[in-house]
Amino acid sequence: MLNFIEEIITHDIETGKHKTIITRFPPEPNGYLHIGHAKSICLNFGLGLEFHGKTNLRFDDTNPTKEDIEYVDSIKEDVKWLGFTWAEERYASDYFQKIYDLTVKLIKKGLAYIDDSTAEQIAAMKGTPILAGTDSPHRNRSIEENLRLFEEMKGGKHAEGALTLRAKIDMASPNMQMRDPLLYRIKFATHHQTGDKWCIYPMYDYAHPISDAIEHITHSLCTLEFEVHRPLYEWTIENLELFPSRQIEFARLNLTYTVMSKRKLLQLVQNKLVDGWDDPRMPTISGLRRRGYTASALREFASRIGIAKRENLIDVELLEFCLREDLNKTAHRLMAVLNPLKVVISGQLSVVGGQVQEENLSVQNFGLLLSTVEMENNPENEADGKRNIPFSNEIYIEREDFMEIPVKGYHRLVPGGYVRLKGAYIIRHEATLKDAEGNITEIHCKYIPESKSGNDQSGLKVKGVCHWVSIAHAVEAQCNLYDKLFTEKEPDSDKERPFTDFINPESLKILPKIYVEPSVKDLKPGTTVQFFRHGYFCVDKNSTSEHPVFNRTVTLKDLWKPGI
Repeated sequence: MLNFIEEIITHDIETGKHKTIITRFPPEPNGYLHIGHAKSICLNFGLGLEFHGKTNLRFDDTNPTKEDIEYVDSIKEDVKWLGFTWAEERYASDYFQKIYDLTVKLIKKGLAYIDDSTAEQIAAMKGTPILAGTDSPHRNRSIEENLRLFEEMKGGKHAEGALTLRAKIDMASPNMQMRDPLLYRIKFATHHQTGDKWCIYPMYDYAHPISDAIEHITHSLCTLEFEVHRPLYEWTIENLELFPSRQIEFARLNLTYTVMSKRKLLQLVQNKLVDGWDDPRMPTISGLRRRGYTASALREFASRIGIAKRENLIDVELLEFCLREDLNKTAHRLMAVLNPLKVVISGQLSVVGGQVQEENLSVQNFGLLLSTVEMENNPENEADGKRNIPFSNEIYIEREDFMEIPVKGYHRLVPGGYVRLKGAYIIRHEATLKDAEGNITEIHCKYIPESKSGNDQSGLKVKGVCHWVSIAHAVEAQCNLYDKLFTEKEPDSDKERPFTDFINPESLKILPKIYVEPSVKDLKPGTTVQFFRHGYFCVDKNSTSEHPVFNRTVTLKDLWKPGI
């Protein structure tokens, strides 16, 4: 079933209005892209592919005081990482001379004028949604004087804020955006593309339709907040007699426990409430990538939420569902112990006639000082093969996997009880050692050689399974446990309190020393794996072979149910 934008494009092709569909993704390079931009990227590039057209990447760089080449580079990296290739790389600044020449044409038609009024005076003249605005005293300047002043603005002869260029439309329009909007302002700032060539810059709402028309963009897709800007978009194209690009609005992405405003995200970074734009708690594409999200999961998420005409709030659990679905197919399973309890295997047992028998062999004689067990890399994909993991008579298990006084329904190791070590043997608890304060320091167990996984001849059935790592071979690593950055579903909806009041103090918990099986030494930064029972983890960009660092991508538990 086609969404409403696909229906529009299909109709335009069938009626011969357009032969080639051209879309564009037009970010302003004033910050890092977030997951809301990912939705727009998938939409624009997806439509280009679907209708055998093309999509440009255009940077709307009309405000040099807020833009930087750092953001340009990060945006290009994000688009590529999501799996898309742009037809042409363009910049609104590429068209500054063309926009200037067209503006001279607009002035000559009597449709724009230079205003000496201050920003405060212009705002006051705008009126209110229920009261018409008032004309500027400079609205009826002669065309000749407007042309002269505009040329002087371009030549740097006037201070910032001294003059602006406004469209002459209708100060009584019910649409506030059409009450003689600003088209140009003076800014003495070095531009990341044009340097100091220009000191006047077109406003976004004016440069946008002109840039679209120059590139012959057939369908200019914007989020709903630009709906009230569409009349100015159409007025600009009509009065400058440009290619008839069409603006279409769709609902932006609103995600629970998240803020999407680049201004607010910048505030988090500048106030050091997060560790930069790519902090794994941030909704930026770079942050999601560092946390271990996959491009395919984000594309699937964008597909599932679809394109709507009305705003709605999407549960972040749907995003996590898409991620788990993807990682379950691709992530290798590894063993890691986050809260270790030492287990010493001090002897062995045998099974005779279904009964466990004691063996009087010392540890040196029963062959567990150095052995290996075989483990599947990914049970969801046989092609990923298997690996051998070192096993010895001293291992770590999770501290929660042993309970002296078990609660009802507990199926792991208890005094005198049995449990299976994943991929290895069944063991039986023999003794518990404690320190002077009564804290458990280690437990001793015996194992059953006939019970090895994959070739179990013991006939014993046990309910509990524990993961483990061999102490002699374990790799020490750091683990960063990430959770939602905010405690409220809509952290920026409270008009009485700033959104930063809802920062989750438990959004990051650092475990400085965990133990992981030795195969992690070969993992490169960006690799995502599953730690048995703990969730999916990604090797951090700052990880080294000497000091591995893992970021928890997402837990294994999934509360979201399909239905969207």
